Amino acid sequence: MSLVLDRYALNRRRLLRTFGAAAVTALSIPLVGNRAFAQAVFVQYPFQLGVASGDPWPDGFVIWTRLAPEPFEIGYGMPTAPVEVGWEVAADRGFKTVAAKGTAVAMPELGHAVHVEVAGLEPGRDYWYRFTAGKERSLVGRARTAPAAGAAVDRVRFAVAGCQNYEQGYYTAHRRLAQDNPDFVFCYGDYIYEGRGNRVWNGPNGPVENVRQHFGGEIYSLDDYRRRYAQYKMDADLQAAHAAAPWFVVWDDHETDNNWVSDLDQDGTDPKVFNLRRQAAAQAYYEHMPLRMSAFPVGTSVQIYRRAAYGRLLELNLLDTRQFRSDQPCGDKFVACNELDRTDAEMMGLRQEKWLTEGLTASKATWNVLAQQVMMMDLDRDPGPGVLANPDSWAGYRTPRERLLKTLRDRKIANPVVLTGDEHQNFAGELQLDGAHPAARPIASEFVVTSISSGGDGVDQTPDYAKIQAVNPQLKFNNSQRGYAICDVTPERWVTEFKVLDAITRRDGALTTRRKLAIEAGDPRLVEA
Repeated sequence: MSLVLDRYALNRRRLLRTFGAAAVTALSIPLVGNRAFAQAVFVQYPFQLGVASGDPWPDGFVIWTRLAPEPFEIGYGMPTAPVEVGWEVAADRGFKTVAAKGTAVAMPELGHAVHVEVAGLEPGRDYWYRFTAGKERSLVGRARTAPAAGAAVDRVRFAVAGCQNYEQGYYTAHRRLAQDNPDFVFCYGDYIYEGRGNRVWNGPNGPVENVRQHFGGEIYSLDDYRRRYAQYKMDADLQAAHAAAPWFVVWDDHETDNNWVSDLDQDGTDPKVFNLRRQAAAQAYYEHMPLRMSAFPVGTSVQIYRRAAYGRLLELNLLDTRQFRSDQPCGDKFVACNELDRTDAEMMGLRQEKWLTEGLTASKATWNVLAQQVMMMDLDRDPGPGVLANPDSWAGYRTPRERLLKTLRDRKIANPVVLTGDEHQNFAGELQLDGAHPAARPIASEFVVTSISSGGDGVDQTPDYAKIQAVNPQLKFNNSQRGYAICDVTPERWVTEFKVLDAITRRDGALTTRRKLAIEAGDPRLVEA
């Protein structure tokens, strides 16, 4: 016992010498089994990164927090020992009726993050949750369980958001999203951006001064990624969005590195070296997202693709278009080349594709949702006589795209809807095998939701995309402002409301509904709502 206490006393002295009064003061470190647990008094508030919930099921959900009194310091103000964290889930905001409670262990190996899989709750209702550590108490979050399996559900109303470059704008959209009180949030990725801090960025019309800056340089190590997540999560508007509803999260590229796929970055880094960065990114992603243990990282891998149901109304297929994808064609440039038609190209990988096909085929839901990262429409980005494809979208992977669309068509999948992000613009369109030569009846419709902040203030529609829309008959709507979307789904109708802000480079940006488009059950065409 004395050796263990001496070792942690030394760590405590080192922390205090390094950080002074900001460090955690360890009162005692009792041994539990073979592991010492720190019971601490915090000089700084330990729940600075907020709380979150995610992956709701009919009987529960995940609740998350991470202890970080000094988020940017080495060791983030915590002792190198496990810490017990209490948690409560209540049927009311005042916690008069506690439905479940317990303790979890915040491990130093996971950055003192906590993921609690709460079970035994009632389906289809709101709950509230909070954490305690020592004498400190977290903020309160609201979560909502999914409806009972197979239940008839009259309505689901949820938000879609992502692409939140911290430097390029404020998170006003997250605050407004929280006020919309959705049943859940689908975050399509680009939760963080990996680049170094910059005072100025190259905007569409020349240099633009960032409204705030990333801490430090480009991120590579686990500590780097932890600090970057901490900087994002300390934003009060983002914390409000997490506290308002449970999130289903998937990642895209910037959680690791721009346009990465499989074990390749786009800078020619040796894959063995790049995989070291992927390991750090995968661990940090798990540490900071409200994910279940099934997503626990194994080396570079995280189990991102998964499925969730909302009674018989909606089945949500959350996809991963990064880990198993073949390299971008055409040198990752907006051009047309023979590589677009590679027969061995993969977007999801064959295993995930088989999982998706089997799930869609077996589904009894009214609406079958493909919730993923990159545009599925095959837009021609050249308004002139040429052809330009975005190689980082499904348009760069024609063979797997055709297989998927034929599956939706030939197996008569009920009411497929594709939800997408990545483009920093709003798009709504109809999916065809060949968008340049559309059939009378589309296979499905796709809603591409704009960024929270990436790209700065934006405009209603850029002149270039007005021309692009004119030569792409499948594209029905395009807008280049920031915001999010609300999807209001009933057994008869799907309505997507595109909500946009007039500015995000100031905190008082005004939110409006730019467009509402609908799909009638049984008819994949887009109509005005």
